[in-house]
Parts: sequence; structure tokens; C-alpha cells
Amino acid sequence: MRVLIVEDTLDLSDTIMRYLIKEGYSCVQAYSYSKAQEALIDGSFDMVVLDIMLPDGNGLDLLFLIKQEHPKTGILIVSAKNALDDKIHGLGRGADDYLTKPFHLSELNARLKAIYRRRHLNGQSLLVCNEIQINPETMEVLIAEESLILTRKEYELLVYFLSNQNRVLTKQSIAEHLWGDQMDLYDSFDFVYQHIKNLRKKITKAGGNDYIATQYGFGYKFNSRKS
Repeated sequence: MRVLIVEDTLDLSDTIMRYLIKEGYSCVQAYSYSKAQEALIDGSFDMVVLDIMLPDGNGLDLLFLIKQEHPKTGILIVSAKNALDDKIHGLGRGADDYLTKPFHLSELNARLKAIYRRRHLNGQSLLVCNEIQINPETMEVLIAEESLILTRKEYELLVYFLSNQNRVLTKQSIAEHLWGDQMDLYDSFDFVYQHIKNLRKKITKAGGNDYIATQYGFGYKFNSRKS
């Protein structure tokens, strides 16, 4: 899951980022309204953790822009303000949930996962494609009821594919989703090919079908209808 953290308190932003990265998220930080806008222009996100009070703008206005430009992105508002009006305005403008500071990081993680399930998994606790089954809560992957051992990136790649079945995903979008800002450290997207190659090999070796089709000149497509 790729998350944009919009929080002007640097220590809190860093704490959230470290925790989410440890939990397997890919994170980008923005300490202001303008930096958040830049990040949203540069890439797409599954989720935005959004503070209402920003030094150069109102988080509720940013929420409105996100819903216009990125309607599939989930939004979790975090704010020290516990006023009912803020919650009503935030949820009314399209936020998925509201968390009041201070909060436990485990609760933040649980809220993000719940939003993701509602938006990308139709509220289901399992992600399934034919003989492949993923439990996002336990990070367990099964191929025809047999456990499949994957690296962290291979797991995140498979979740990304199953969440976007039958859609063409560019190498850049895959790289952004898995590595976030760290993708700038690479000269090419060859590392994407290598991870896909390894994932294909593990799935087929476990008895699963190879659903990942190369779309030359575009990227890759997870074809769930492949026989």
C-alpha cells in the first residue's frame, strides 16, 4: 500500500512513517499543503493520512482536491481538533475516516487497512483470484490451499496485481507503488522485471497458473481469466 503522510509536525510524521514502513507500507511525506500538492502531482497513492491544520493551507481544501483528482484514494483525517464540526466537514467532503490525536499507531494501521479493504477489496477480508488467495491481515498467501513463501516486495507486488486484475500497470506505476521515493535511486526499471520474474517462478512452481502477461511497450497485466 502506498501512503502519503500529510503532517506538519516533523517528529509525528517521522514516527508514523517509520511504523508504517515496518508494517510493509511505502510512504511519502509532505509537511505542508504545497508539498502535498506536489506529491499528488508526481504520483498516485492508495491512501492519504491527512492533518487538517497545515501551515500554508486547510487540510479540508486539500481533501476536496484529492477527491476531485484522485477519487480512488482513501483518506484518513488525523487532527488534534476534536470538534464535531471538523468530523462532519471532513466526512462530508469525502474522507473515509477520522482519527483524533493523540492516537496509537496500531489503531492508525487498523483504520488504514479497513479503508483499503472497503475501497479495493469490496469489504472482503481475503483477496482471491482462482487458486490464489491472500489474507492481508496475516500476509499469508495460498496457492490451492498450500502456503506460498514470498519476500516482502514479492508479496506487495502480488497484492498490487490482484487489486488491479485485468488492468495494464506500467513499470513506473509498479515501481512507485512498491518503492515510493526510493525509485529515484534506480537508473532503470529492470528491478521491476526481476521481481516479476521471481514472483512468476514461485507461483508456477507451487502449481499455480502464470497470470502475469507482459504488455510490450506498456507494462504488465494480471489476467484473471487466463485458463
